[in-house]
Formats: sequence, C-alpha cells, structure tokens
Amino acid sequence: MDALDQGRSAFTRQAWADAVTRLSEAGRAAPLDPDDLERLATAAYLTGRDAESAEAWARARHELLARGEPRRAARCAIWLGFGLLVGGETARGGGWMARARRVLAGGSPEVAEHGFLVWADAFQAIMAGDLAAALAGFEQAAAVGERHGDPDLAALGRVGAGRARIRLGDTGAGVALLDEVMVAVETGELSPIVVGDLYCTVLEGCQELFDLRRAQQWTAVLTGWCAAQQDLVPYRGQCLLHRAELLTLHGAWPDAMEEASRAAGRFLEPAGHPAAGAAAYQQGELHRLRGEAAEAEAAYRRASRWGREPQPGLALLRLAQGQTAAAEAAIRRALDEAGDPAARARLLPAQVEIALAGGDVPAARAAAGELARVAAGLEAPLLAATAAAAEGSVLLTEGDPRAALAALRGAWTAWRELEAPYEAARAREGIGLACRALGDQDSAALELDAARWAYQRLGAAPDLARVEALAGGGPAGATGGLTAREVQVLRLVATGRTNRAIAAELVLSERTVDRHVSNILTKLGVPSRAAATAWAYEHRLV
Repeated sequence: MDALDQGRSAFTRQAWADAVTRLSEAGRAAPLDPDDLERLATAAYLTGRDAESAEAWARARHELLARGEPRRAARCAIWLGFGLLVGGETARGGGWMARARRVLAGGSPEVAEHGFLVWADAFQAIMAGDLAAALAGFEQAAAVGERHGDPDLAALGRVGAGRARIRLGDTGAGVALLDEVMVAVETGELSPIVVGDLYCTVLEGCQELFDLRRAQQWTAVLTGWCAAQQDLVPYRGQCLLHRAELLTLHGAWPDAMEEASRAAGRFLEPAGHPAAGAAAYQQGELHRLRGEAAEAEAAYRRASRWGREPQPGLALLRLAQGQTAAAEAAIRRALDEAGDPAARARLLPAQVEIALAGGDVPAARAAAGELARVAAGLEAPLLAATAAAAEGSVLLTEGDPRAALAALRGAWTAWRELEAPYEAARAREGIGLACRALGDQDSAALELDAARWAYQRLGAAPDLARVEALAGGGPAGATGGLTAREVQVLRLVATGRTNRAIAAELVLSERTVDRHVSNILTKLGVPSRAAATAWAYEHRLV
C-alpha cells in the first residue's frame, strides 16, 4: 500500500495525525487531487496544524475552480473561513467567506453553500451583540440545511439559534435546540470538524445557564469523544477546561489545577486560542481559593492578556488583601459592562460579598435581589443555591438571623446535592454565625467546626484562617500582646472586613470593634489597618 492509500485509510480510521503524515508524503511525490486535499485539510485542522489545513483548503479551492466546480470550491473556502471564525480570527475568516460568496455569485439562488454564508453572517452578528439579527440568520441557515439535506449546516444553524434564544431570555426553546443538536452528534450524522465545535458551543451554553447537570453530561461525552481520537487538538483543550471547572466545584482542587494547566498549554500551542484566557482565569481562581495571592494575581494577568475579563476573581483577591475600595471599584466597573443577566449573575455574588465587607448593606441587598430574580428566571439549581447563600449573608448583616438561618440552610442543602464542598462550607459558616446571633452557642461551635474541617480538607487557607478567627481558635504564635478577642478582630481586619462587618460577624457593637482596632494598632505599633494586615501575615496569624 503506497502513501496515498495509507493516508486515505488513516483518514477513514480517524487516525488524524497518521493521515496528515501519509497524505503530505503522497503530496510531495505527486499533486493531490481535490478529494485528498480536502482529507488533508480536515486532518490537519483536527490535529491543530492550522497553517497546513488552510494551505490544503486553499489548494483544493484553486483546483476545483480550475475544474469548473464552483460549489465545491466555495465549500473549501467556507471550511477555511469556518476554522478561522471559530478560532477568533474574524477578519480573515470573513475574508474567506467573502471569497466563497463571490464564487457563488450568479449561480443558483439557493444551494447549501449559501446557507453557510448566512451562518457566517449570523456568527458575526452574535459576536457583535446583535442577537435579533443573529437569531434570524441562524434559523435561516438551519432551514437551508434542512431543505438541502446538509446535516452539518442544519446543526450549526440550530445550535447558533439556541444560543441566541438563551441570550434573548427564551431559555426553554434555546435549550431544546441544544439538546436536539446533541442527538444529531451522538447518532454520528455530522463531520468531525462540526462535532467538535458543537460540543464546545453546547457546553458554553450550559455554562451561561448555570446548568450543571447538562454541563457534566456533555463534558463526559466530549471527554470520551476526544479519548477515542487521541490525535485531536482543537477540542481537547476545551475538554480539559470544562473538566477543570467541574473538578473545582466538586472540591478536587489539585486535579482541577492540573487540568487547567494542561488546558492552558493546549490552547496556547500550537497557536494561541481565545480560550487560553479562560484556562488562565481558572488557574487564578484555584490559587486564590488556596490563598496563593502572588500566583493568583499572575494568573489573572495572563487571563487579561489573553482576552478574558479577570473579574470577579481579581476583585475578590483584592478584598482578601484588604483593598476593599479597589475591590468595590473593580466589581462595580465589571457589572456596568456586563450586558445579559447570565453575565451579571456571575458577578453579583462577589458584589454581595464585597459590599458587605465595605459596609454598604443597601448595595449588597440590591445585588442579592437581582441575583434572586435571575435565578428564578433561569431555574438552575446552582444559581438558586448561590442566590440563597447571598440572601442569607445579607439578612445576617441586616440583623435578621432567623431569616438568614432559613436561607443559609436551604443553600447548604442545595450545595450538598450539587456535591460542592467549598460552597457548602461557606453556607455552614454562615449558619454558625446565625446560630451565634440567636444565642445558640453550641450549635454555632459545631457549624463553625464543620466549616473549618471542610476548609482544611480542601486547602482553602484564607477561609480556614477566617473561620478559626470566628471560632476563637487557630494556631498559636506570636500575638504581639494581643488578647484572644483582638486576635479574632485582627484576622478579620486582614480579610478586608470593615469594622461594621466585623461587628456583625462577631455579634459585637461597632463601637466595641472600633476600640479593639485602636488597641491593636497601638499594641503592634503600626499606623494603619493595612500595616496591621501585613503584620498578621508576617506572623502567620492568617
């Protein structure tokens, strides 16, 4: 069997890297015909060799034009443009789509290739935020695909329409379209280039909806699909990233960090992919949760450099560093720029936490209310649990511990069902504070101890320090002559809490906390809260 036959056989077996090697070898011996150039272009794309793929598509287009086959030539330009568009190169991708449009000009008023051009226009529209135009275009593309028996086009149109409907608030219809597309994926009706893009698009839709059940289901299926084709490159990074996000939620932080790091490497090699920023952001989140401030900041900077908004993570890092004003400004700016409700819902929990730490209870109340409304509209258990936890925190600060207790217990139950140990521990910490405010000291101690135990197992160092301060425990060490209560207050000062927030957490008057802070500064011989925070870190009190 010569190299050409070996290449064709490898392509049929989906041994993509071998197909590229053998077809390239055959092409050096003699020019490949358009069918083999298309095989080479597809296999090269699936193994991350974008330049080789683009060259093969362009050569195939040229040969087909010379042979008088304009539709097939246009299809080659379309696939080249498709790869560029989904990879974030909208200008180059649009240019190749324009070439396809010119080839088709003057031909039949409607063929399947025209539908791909409509899809490309809709893709550009949704990227620009014109959801109405995007929805109309995607639906038209799907209809063209149906009429002309092109399952790839029909699936791309439907998944685009589903995402557009979700962003327009028509969640039920949008999700139904995503599920319909995934049935087509599982039945093997679609080409591998389209399958990989559909997996990633559907998973992004699940994330927008905070739909953990679907995200877990389709991540598992994507993982299996990638595992069956070891040479795949473009989608393996997405698989790793989504696995990292789910592992983080489920408390497997070391495994999550490994997957996020591998995803970042996949996205950056061989060519930088826009999702590299998302992988870096996930690394930053894990570092922040573990109290690794310098590493978290570096990861957030990489995320920003690669096009991913580093909020709310960076704002929460600033809060942990005692820079409450910076945290408030950052989260406020991010919320001002967030457009759709789902995007705001990712920021609102941080807004609640930061506003409470800064003593701005009305702002926290407003953010918690908006979060509850979004959660009610999306009907997602994960978001409902987040909203309940935020409501409980606000109620506790407002001085209604009984109502706070009910909200926080609901959040804890939901987080347990979602197998989210970190969030469940945060809820138990709040339950402990509510019990303390109600005078039930024994239950408070038990709840805080349970939270402490969970933080310790997770490696959540900042949260462990905070709950130990709340419980009055923690590691022994140099305390600068501070009393046990002053150590508690100092630890909370070091988390960025205001005196009012500390008073609420310790069930003290704000005047008492003012006095403790003044005594701390005097005993330590430092001029400011920031200096006291630095002293606490230096002496391993936090």
